[in-house]
Amino acid sequence: MMNLCKLLSSKSKKQHLLITFVVTEEWLGYIGSDPKPNNIRFASIPNVVPPERLKAADFPGFYEAVMTKMEAPFEKLLDELEQPVDAMLGDVELLWTISVGNRRNIPVASVWTMPAVFFSMLHHWNLFLPNRHLPLNSLGKCYYCIHVF
Repeated sequence: MMNLCKLLSSKSKKQHLLITFVVTEEWLGYIGSDPKPNNIRFASIPNVVPPERLKAADFPGFYEAVMTKMEAPFEKLLDELEQPVDAMLGDVELLWTISVGNRRNIPVASVWTMPAVFFSMLHHWNLFLPNRHLPLNSLGKCYYCIHVF
């Protein structure tokens, strides 16, 4: 996502585009000192999700926190920004960004941040079982095998 922001920044003549990159306080500690153009700034919301080092221990809990606990601090941050927000870019997984944008009449673009092959897999999911491309294990016996192309 930061690479996309840097690309957008580079296309802005005289840097008339101001980009606010919003992360948790934890992530700000990780990336806050990274070099970036002058028209990209960081802003943080409180750590309302489990820390990175613990998310693997309870990924469903982490995912639920991302989906339910980040929206309110994000909206509070929007209220506190010096300049009004003209548009938002958000990860396609963060559905609440669309709700926030709709409530505030701010256009939102959802960005697919996962590999293209994953999107392709989801797009072609309906073809997997009929073409026997997924394994089906029952009592240790493989009835279907993954085909390697």
